[in-house]
Amino acid sequence: MARAVNQETYLPDEGEQVARVYDFLKAREDAGLGRPDVPCFLSGTAPEDRVELPEDLYRVLRQVAEALNSGLAVSVAPVTKTLTTQQAADLLGVSRPTLIRLLDEGQIPFDRVKSHRRITLRDLLAYREQRRADQYAALDATTVEEDEDLDAVLNRLRGARRAIGERRRAAPAD
Repeated sequence: MARAVNQETYLPDEGEQVARVYDFLKAREDAGLGRPDVPCFLSGTAPEDRVELPEDLYRVLRQVAEALNSGLAVSVAPVTKTLTTQQAADLLGVSRPTLIRLLDEGQIPFDRVKSHRRITLRDLLAYREQRRADQYAALDATTVEEDEDLDAVLNRLRGARRAIGERRRAAPAD
């Protein structure tokens, strides 16, 4: 009988078991080894009772161990590979009309199922990563070097602000 996969939240344990797992994983990374070259295994009580831990699950384990070790709770929420526009908007932290605009502008690929838009999780995560990279690049562009002329910096920032304003005026309203 299949069990439904639901969202679960896990609270940090007061014991040292999570810290030991975290320390083990972190020590390997600090040594420049990253994920072990040899496979990691989950094991049971019998020597033959073990299974190899795939790369994706290793990364999940690393992230969960880090959060729990830091005293944070962890929520695990299953997400389908194909999202509705509302699910996609929630994942990006934007309004649904903003997401629709992004889809219509071609910034995020989507498929139509009858009159509904469907976005693949892979495409949405790729867009989110690109948006983050663009935001970090914009932040880097606003940094001021110690020896840089203040007037030149102000002119550069005014130009950037003007360009953003022109893009906003040219974009269709939500």
